[in-house]
Amino acid sequence: MTLEELYRTMAKEMGPQPWLKPGTPWAETPVEIMLGAILVQNTNWRNVEPSLIQLKAQTGFNPAKLREYTPATLIPVIRSSGFYQRKSAAILALATWLGRAHDDLAALKQRDGASLRKELLSITGIGNETADYILMYTLDHGTFMVDTYARRLFTWLGAEMPKTYPAFQKKVMGQLNFGLADYQEFHALIDEFGKRVKTDADFAESFLAGRRLTV
Repeated sequence: MTLEELYRTMAKEMGPQPWLKPGTPWAETPVEIMLGAILVQNTNWRNVEPSLIQLKAQTGFNPAKLREYTPATLIPVIRSSGFYQRKSAAILALATWLGRAHDDLAALKQRDGASLRKELLSITGIGNETADYILMYTLDHGTFMVDTYARRLFTWLGAEMPKTYPAFQKKVMGQLNFGLADYQEFHALIDEFGKRVKTDADFAESFLAGRRLTV
């Protein structure tokens, strides 16, 4: 099956996916989503939630208030998320980047996605996956995220994909003509599938068992 057929099959079998979009119970503001994307690196969401609760209480997720912090004052607030030295630097660098744009997310959304991605990747502690997450869920630029769940699913479906993130992403996006909503939903479906289907045995019992992906 093609990539679009994979998407349509998953959507039919699994239904619409709730996901981190501003205004949902999981994410009240775009800045909260940005912070969560940094804090969840190399940990699970249970460890991130206490950090976000404290950040909300102390800053209201206002970038200007974040810029008042130093690593020494921010680390105690986000300690539960682990790797707090690196993550504090990333949060402060992100807040500085937003400040250069006058904290105007509406204006940022109007900019070219490729240039935004390049700037995000220049921020300390933000790699490909985090940059794409921020682009797609806060700045309205659709993209394909090459995370662990995507790599595992494509392997199960017999697709030989490039090892590097950019090459894998380019190969997928060259075959899709999706808008933002479909890219968001495809990512959500892949991750939800990955949370449910964790082993080869699980996959053999799934609705995708025996299918082959043509990429």
